[in-house]
Amino acid sequence: MRVEVIMPKMGESLQEGTILKWHKKPGDRVQKDEILLEISTDKVDTEIPSPATGILTEILYKENETVSVEL
Repeated sequence: MRVEVIMPKMGESLQEGTILKWHKKPGDRVQKDEILLEISTDKVDTEIPSPATGILTEILYKENETVSVEL
């Protein structure tokens, strides 16, 4: 089963965030709730946990890229 990690909505006015750091790379095993990456918005920096246990197969956005919030 494939699980996508989406950019979370961090507040009503926040529409995007920048990836500061990936804590895992493709091929790494990940446990549910383990920190995958850190993001920064104009209001807060935060860590994003894995929604599931499994293997990280692909990273679509690199560090320092800005990603839109999924609505």
